[in-house]
Amino acid sequence: PYQPRNNHDSLLSRWQNRTMENLVELHNKAPVWNSDTQSYVLNFRGRVTQASVKNFQIVHKNDPDYIVMQFGRVADDVFTLDYNYPLCAVQAFGIGLSSFDRVPLTAI
Repeated sequence: PYQPRNNHDSLLSRWQNRTMENLVELHNKAPVWNSDTQSYVLNFRGRVTQASVKNFQIVHKNDPDYIVMQFGRVADDVFTLDYNYPLCAVQAFGIGLSSFDRVPLTAI
């Protein structure tokens, strides 16, 4: 794990001060409006086949067309996960797994 030498070198402090060397900033890809389906959609290029609130794509800050990771539903209780550099399998799996840590509003 990343261990800062002092409080000024923490990930939060570095992000707030925009001292981003040796860090990679990633973002969720914003969906686009599809007037045919009257919904926001992402292009998973056939890898994700079912709509789900858990479907997402992560892109590099400097190249929004470079999909670093995508995760989505392909059947009931079945999901697919694709990842690219700079993520490794463990990082991608952890990010994908975190999408299951959401409590439905009906359960509150």
